[in-house]
Amino acid sequence: MVHKKEKWKREKYGDDIRAKILEFAENGWETIPEDEREAWFCRFKFWGVFHQRTGQESYFMMRLTNCGGILEPGQLRAIGEVARDYATGPAENPEFGNGFVDFTTRQSIQLHWINLEDVPEIWDKLESVGVSTRSAGGDTMRNISGCPVAGKDKHEYVETRGLLDRIQAQLRDDDVLCNMPRKFNISVTGCREGCAQDSINDVALEPARKLVDGTQVKGFNMRAGGGLGGREPRRARSLDIFVTPDDAYQIVRAFVELYHEEGNRQNRRKNRGRFFVDDWGTDAIREELAERVEFPLLHAGTDLRAQYTFNAGRPDERGKHDHVGIHEQADGDYYVGLNVPVGRVTADEAIELADLADEYGSGELRLTRRQNPIIIDVDGARLDDLLAEPLLETHAPEPSPFTQGAMACTGTEFCSLALTETKVRATMMLRWLRDNVDLPDDISQLKIHFSGCTADCGQAMTADIGLQGMRARKNDQMVEAMDVGVGGGIGDGPAFIEWVHQRVPADEVPGLIKNLVEAFAALREEGQTFREWVDATGHESIIELAVAEETSYEDPCLHDAKQSWYPFSTGDGPAPTAPDGTPITSND
Repeated sequence: MVHKKEKWKREKYGDDIRAKILEFAENGWETIPEDEREAWFCRFKFWGVFHQRTGQESYFMMRLTNCGGILEPGQLRAIGEVARDYATGPAENPEFGNGFVDFTTRQSIQLHWINLEDVPEIWDKLESVGVSTRSAGGDTMRNISGCPVAGKDKHEYVETRGLLDRIQAQLRDDDVLCNMPRKFNISVTGCREGCAQDSINDVALEPARKLVDGTQVKGFNMRAGGGLGGREPRRARSLDIFVTPDDAYQIVRAFVELYHEEGNRQNRRKNRGRFFVDDWGTDAIREELAERVEFPLLHAGTDLRAQYTFNAGRPDERGKHDHVGIHEQADGDYYVGLNVPVGRVTADEAIELADLADEYGSGELRLTRRQNPIIIDVDGARLDDLLAEPLLETHAPEPSPFTQGAMACTGTEFCSLALTETKVRATMMLRWLRDNVDLPDDISQLKIHFSGCTADCGQAMTADIGLQGMRARKNDQMVEAMDVGVGGGIGDGPAFIEWVHQRVPADEVPGLIKNLVEAFAALREEGQTFREWVDATGHESIIELAVAEETSYEDPCLHDAKQSWYPFSTGDGPAPTAPDGTPITSND
């Protein structure tokens, strides 16, 4: 039997959906037939329009797309103005107010509280500066990730900007390939740090070199089948293929076409790219790709994985583990990475950030896979003036290790899958840890990632300390809770966390982290990072050291917020509403 979502997509998908969204927007939310809403909302995702969760009917999230994290001059300002003018809802967030911008782990942006009726005006404003929402969600090729400082990095090994742009223009924008079996992630990196995280993407190119006819050639090795989620993570596996930059586009396209044609379209629990590689095996995939490309396949070359440091749990002297801070560019200018601990800025902050990029740099910004923005092309003579700007006190380029290492997904605030609130809770927890836990002076990194559920959009599986939302009973009441794991990281030897405690009530998690981190500080060898200490200490000992307990930390919503329409509201939800906020009724 054909899966219902495949049936819906076969009827209408891809570029054809845009006209239907515009039609519904013109006529109003209530004109979407109630018995067809599930199908239409499934299709809307291709154009970055996601219906928010139960209790927030008529409100949408909008996800944007930008290849490799680049925001050209003027784009972030337009996005901030959209957030200010259109992304405000019927409830205020206690930390971020109303109207904010979320930076994502795929180097893009999400907006919330969008009314369907406003989508045409929003598209007009965004597209006037070159920002699109096409292929931002659904069963399609998602935002292509790459090194956020490609073309600027002083130590870039192989250039990738042209390749990324070609994949965007000729592959991702090809409507023939829009309907994939499931969402599909592509990464290309030419840097030495591994910051595109090739090991957790469906298909990935990583920098490599090889002797070809006696000449050393720079290019890429190819991996496939990486991914997180569902407690069934996979590391991307080598396909034993080396390609030159000139051939790289063709091999990526060949893999995309293979998965598009042969991927499982029935069992949505087992049809992501990682399971496709499980089923086919790397040898069979390589043989098939050899038949699909117009050049002879070369065996894998010497990669740079031994140099990878991005979120790899290695000491600072080995290289940078993120893009926060001040770094010299190849042209002698500097880029300055700001820290946004859970990836959220207010609309006003986004506009101010765009102003700073114009005043001190070229106006262009970059976004990282760790939910942080980068101001590029800053003259060294103006660095001190930039660092003195008030915004950089809030989003500092030299933050505490707790805030620098943090990431968080959307959570129950807007997501129908999440089991816990994430953004506000993580913000408050990080503040408490910063004020109550001392780290050794030589520790500048401790990666704490928080996902609201096992889909793991917050990449908890790759953290020093990974948190995934759950629920538990405490004092005879259902409360929000977390599973806690340690020891994850991306790099030469990517590893996923091992769980140490499950269903820990949310108000006891900061105490658990405090006890674990203080044990690390007391027991580590000199110079040892947290991941190295975890590996050396052993799983059973870590379990004993990670004691959960209540502390002075006060949780913002320990109650089971999944059952409320908004985690920070005790009243009835107003949805569905018209754009002016007045209630509307559903179809009879």
